[in-house]
Amino acid sequence: MPSGQAGTLREVIRAATATLAQAGVASPRADAELLAAHAAGVDRSRLAVLELSGHRLPDADAARYHELIAARARRVPLQHLTGTAAFGPVTLQVGPGVFVPRPETEALLEWAYGVLEHAGPSPVVVDLCTGSGALALALAERHPGAAVVAVDDSAEALEYTRRNAAGTGIRIHRADVTAAGLLPELDGRVDLLVCNPPYIPEGACLEPEVADHDPHHALFGGPDGMSVIPAVAALAGRWLVPGGAVGIEHDDTTADATVAVLRRAGVFGDIVARTDLTGRPRFVTAVRSGPDNSRREDDA
Repeated sequence: MPSGQAGTLREVIRAATATLAQAGVASPRADAELLAAHAAGVDRSRLAVLELSGHRLPDADAARYHELIAARARRVPLQHLTGTAAFGPVTLQVGPGVFVPRPETEALLEWAYGVLEHAGPSPVVVDLCTGSGALALALAERHPGAAVVAVDDSAEALEYTRRNAAGTGIRIHRADVTAAGLLPELDGRVDLLVCNPPYIPEGACLEPEVADHDPHHALFGGPDGMSVIPAVAALAGRWLVPGGAVGIEHDDTTADATVAVLRRAGVFGDIVARTDLTGRPRFVTAVRSGPDNSRREDDA
């Protein structure tokens, strides 16, 4: 029975799950359910009730579901098919031309939340290589008093950033983070800097969803994956207030190299290599040297 063309909802989801498993999709049942909910225009939580009732998808929804499953079997990312990606407390619009945020980056987000708990009522936060705006939006959601700046050099990615940030106070800049003298007005004013840069070493073997659909500019960080990270560290050294913190995501092979970059900068203390929830090396954090209770002159 072709997925989504006939049978009860339970039957078509079962068939779709088999189709996706055969195609090598990592989470076939979950994806089949999420796409069924998307085709039917309901929350995934309602599917179990509909399945138990013997519900059949209307013809138009069934045809749409079949198309979605066929696309997912071709390894089109789930998030491109639904048009959204969940990240922390926010749901983001995503699609071709922008990096799809990963659950692994939520480890960096959780660390950043902890920094903001001690950052005062109106911290300045910068999200470099923002992509869809995932970190910027999640941090602004958690700390409404923060002045959040999101930076990326991709016009396509920033189209999504602007949609996702609509109605917020997030400032969006199109700029290359490796450019000299970037945003000098931020010098000595930033309390928290986060960055999920392009960090995959060139030539790495990637899943089709990533290799064929995520923009390569957002993925690859040169031969060793480190081409952008030194520039991020330099910006952190220039922008952060004494006691301000930086968190930089990296490839799981380059934790030591990222730590070394921050050490060589000579202006950071408390440099810590951190892991994600799976225990894999994921990001490095550091604190700008100086007394933790230092304040900007215009805040005194």
